[in-house]
Amino acid sequence: MNLAALFAIFKQAKNTQAMNVFLVDDHAILLDGIKSMLAYEGSVEVIGEANSAEKALDFIKYHSVDLLITDFNLPGMDGLALVRVVKKISPNTKIIVLSQHDETHLVKEILKEGVAGYVLKNDSHKELLQAIEAVKNGKIYLSNDINRILIHSMQFPDEERLLTDREREILKLIAQEKSNKEIGETLFISERTVETHRKNIFRKTKTSSLVGLIKFAYANNLI
Repeated sequence: MNLAALFAIFKQAKNTQAMNVFLVDDHAILLDGIKSMLAYEGSVEVIGEANSAEKALDFIKYHSVDLLITDFNLPGMDGLALVRVVKKISPNTKIIVLSQHDETHLVKEILKEGVAGYVLKNDSHKELLQAIEAVKNGKIYLSNDINRILIHSMQFPDEERLLTDREREILKLIAQEKSNKEIGETLFISERTVETHRKNIFRKTKTSSLVGLIKFAYANNLI
């Protein structure tokens, strides 16, 4: 192979730059799994990871990130708040939400923020790879399950309620001034899960205090 051919190959490799990816999830096992999967993809490169939205923002403020893949359920600031901040400080960063949450109201709220993809954690790895490839090509990707949820909500709009059954259960216990730990023990769920539901309830009802939440709940027959 002559020098000109070698130079052409080098030039092509240089121009084919991998999309850099930053991962956010507080489950180390999941992060390791995604990194292992993406290690075989030559078109992407994982440049960092964080177990909280706050740590992710510290990185994104000072580094260029092509694609952010984040969970919704995070300690402290949740994934939706992270999406909103990233859209302001790094508008060129594409975002894929990888979450276990499939509530119609939440899915729609996240999609309204202009994310490039939404994939459920119980979807196959193939779906995540398809989402990354679609985003890389300037497209929006919604997994099959997310598409089914959205189509169902259009076909049966009356079934969509402000709060899910679980959130209503938790709201009743909040009204009884139960702590997150007590609610978790009552419903046999983790304290962390209760905290996530609590955040969702306050956000959906557009209230910021316990008194305001209780007033809203009674006014709208939620409890």
